[in-house]
Amino acid sequence: MRLDHDIEQALISMARDAARAEILPRFRNLGAGAISAKSSPMDLVTVADVAAEEHMTRAVQSILPGAVVIGEEAVSADPSVLDQLAEAEVALIVDPIDGTWNFAHGLSTFGVILAVTVRGQTVFGLLYDPIHDDWVQASLGGGSWMAAPGLTPRRLQVASVRPFAESNGFMPHYLFPKAEQRRLVEGMIGARRVTTLFCSCHEYRMMAQGHVDFVQTEGLNPWDHAAGVLAALEAGGHAQLADGRDYAPTLTKGRLTVSTGAALREEVVAAFGLG
Repeated sequence: MRLDHDIEQALISMARDAARAEILPRFRNLGAGAISAKSSPMDLVTVADVAAEEHMTRAVQSILPGAVVIGEEAVSADPSVLDQLAEAEVALIVDPIDGTWNFAHGLSTFGVILAVTVRGQTVFGLLYDPIHDDWVQASLGGGSWMAAPGLTPRRLQVASVRPFAESNGFMPHYLFPKAEQRRLVEGMIGARRVTTLFCSCHEYRMMAQGHVDFVQTEGLNPWDHAAGVLAALEAGGHAQLADGRDYAPTLTKGRLTVSTGAALREEVVAAFGLG
């Protein structure tokens, strides 16, 4: 199933409206008490995250009536909200500000992530950059596209497959258990460059545009990965968990490798000892 074109455009407009109303006015303008930590000092939430999620939760009911909304901040407040995703006929997955640590520290590498699932399958994904007002959008079977107001959308294609030794990738090694981090760092030196942007939105945008060769994750929060995996797959990429399963937004645990192809995925898993 694919969403109607007008519904996709309405979802894009919804994300842009939320950014203009709730996010951009607060960028580099967060007052005292506007930032707090959740699970760790690196896992932040701001008043902008909460306001933007509430904005989109209200607005989506006129676009996708009856849709279940799975928002990062709603799940943080009540983890049982996530349980609705697997059974939902239609669900909207929302990360109101992906890269909140960057946003809270005045860095412009943050974005809004939306994904729509139908019976647990991702059918639409949006990776929106509020600063530049442009986005990567993907629909199931419809390709992955770079778009911006006034410009003709450009179809995206991941980079050609090349060996791990010549590859560039993203991996947040600090999210892995401490006991594994030395092994991961040693594996990183076997590639050309491995780093992180602290922002899944922009990492997946770069993957879909052909600028990096792999994204290696620890953890499967659907608001971080559902839209980005669809964008990478629709751009010709490959996505598979370390245990061999295909990715699905209903999976909550696992280590996911998104890459330009299966051959590179095997090298990434071997280099980091994830198999």
